[in-house]
Amino acid sequence: MTAVTVSGLRIDLDGRGVDVVDCVDFTIRAGEVLGLVGESGSGKTTVGLALLGDARRGARIVGGCVLIDGQDIVGLGPDELTSLRGSTVAYVPQDPSMALNPALRLGTQLHELFEFHQREVPAGQRDERIRTTLREVGLDSDDAFLDRFPHQLSGGQQQRITLALAFVLRPRVIVLDEPTTGLDVTTQALVLRTIRELCAAHQVAALYVTHDMAVVADLADRILVMYAGRVVESGAITQIFDKPVHPYTRALLAAVPVVSQRRELVAIPGDTPSPGRRPTGCAFHPRCSEAVPECATAVLEPIEVGDGHSVRCIRAEPLAAGPARATARTAAPREDIGDDVLLRVSRLDAFHGKKQILHDVSLDLASRECLALVGESGCGKTTLARSIIGLHHKHSGGILFRDNEMAIRARDRPLAMRRAVQYIFQSPYNSLNPRRTIGETLREPLKVLFSMPTAKATAAISETLERVSLAPSMASSYPNQLSGGERQRVAIARALVCRPEVLICDEITSALDVSVQASIVRLLRRLQDEEGLALLFVTHNLALVRTVADRVIAMREGRLVETGRVDDVLDRPRDPFTQKLIAATPEFRAASAPVPSREDHS
Repeated sequence: MTAVTVSGLRIDLDGRGVDVVDCVDFTIRAGEVLGLVGESGSGKTTVGLALLGDARRGARIVGGCVLIDGQDIVGLGPDELTSLRGSTVAYVPQDPSMALNPALRLGTQLHELFEFHQREVPAGQRDERIRTTLREVGLDSDDAFLDRFPHQLSGGQQQRITLALAFVLRPRVIVLDEPTTGLDVTTQALVLRTIRELCAAHQVAALYVTHDMAVVADLADRILVMYAGRVVESGAITQIFDKPVHPYTRALLAAVPVVSQRRELVAIPGDTPSPGRRPTGCAFHPRCSEAVPECATAVLEPIEVGDGHSVRCIRAEPLAAGPARATARTAAPREDIGDDVLLRVSRLDAFHGKKQILHDVSLDLASRECLALVGESGCGKTTLARSIIGLHHKHSGGILFRDNEMAIRARDRPLAMRRAVQYIFQSPYNSLNPRRTIGETLREPLKVLFSMPTAKATAAISETLERVSLAPSMASSYPNQLSGGERQRVAIARALVCRPEVLICDEITSALDVSVQASIVRLLRRLQDEEGLALLFVTHNLALVRTVADRVIAMREGRLVETGRVDDVLDRPRDPFTQKLIAATPEFRAASAPVPSREDHS
């Protein structure tokens, strides 16, 4: 039974004729999970919100229909939409804090849904439904748990509570907007399994919005690939991953790391065009490896290339009929790691208040080496990284740089040592002042560390921006004028301008599109090759570890449980915890991901 039918959906910017979403069509059957993927700015979340009869601020639905169980919700009044949302169509945001009231206990928030949407349900049945749903999402259902506040839960528990809030009223449709972004692999696996089981058990039609192709391969039944407001390819999971046709789909897959194989990641050149700046014809043609002159003017309609497999490309038929493109190139392990130890941590214990977070942690980092640090959320990865850089102060043990003891506090360390070891935050907003231009942000360390004259600093800023593949003219821009990938490159430039020997990268790609992630990884590898940088790479993405790292350390509850060369640990893990992490990592077959024919882009 079809639960959702979207036909000719058009959303524009407040009636200005600038389409954010253009002519989107799809259906979702009851119990089916439909994956919606694409880079940031492709219109994914805007389409998801349309299933709730909503549009983002400054936008409105101007065409098409959205049928939920046969009822067109486009044009419904505020009261009707309020009744619809939560009871018939539920929404799970990326950030649980958007769905949870920090001032209310969990039980109160769950009961409020019945008060608002299903008051006719007797109190006893409400309570039983709530407790059943909590058990279904893998949470405790006793009174003690229901009496908790959101801040008393872990990140994974908070995300599962948002699933409980979404499913407790047994909606017909659920929209999931990147609900596993930022979660560690074991928590992510639990959340994905929960979504799959609940949708099947209650026959809920789900739209899963994400930029993570591996997650979609693991969860969804069918997939839509969006670019610049349009669906460019759609089909069953096996069709899209085994025989992708559209050059954009192929390029996305070529940028995805896999845990079973060390791969050369290929970034897509350029950026997704914003509404109002999208080119004529196929919007992807300026970035496309298969573009021909006709692509710039063609009027594109979906072309069926298989049963239920459609592609919006004028070259769809020859591409579909042709031989499979070359499989993703494997990358050889690095052989030029230095023998000299730059950074050494010896028997480190760290505390938050009276609670011990790190237990007897020791590690070495050599020049040109990338050492990955993996583990579940809360295992102590970031505490270790912040202790090394001097931002976490409650610890004992030794931290040495080139055999010189590093003071506990960063401000107590010599300037030369602070310059040599730099930290890149997960969110670039933590290292970029929104009131300063990029040039002003990069100029500050040059002044503090090197007392560099203005003219020389300006030249150094331009050179550093070029090193991270940004135009020198970007020095006059502010952070809010940049894309997510550009901001992360500026954060890397902020560290590089100090001429470091060690970079500590704390989950720096966790929220990035796969193509942007690929470009950042290639940039880091190039900097290692050219400048001998050593990297401590903190992440929960084991697939990325296979591509970027030379050695890996697995942490559990503040202890190092396994360490070794990446290929040894990921191919032959010995510790049960490492085995659990690898088993929980979503993956698709690497051989199905083709490499674009253009030369690689860094």
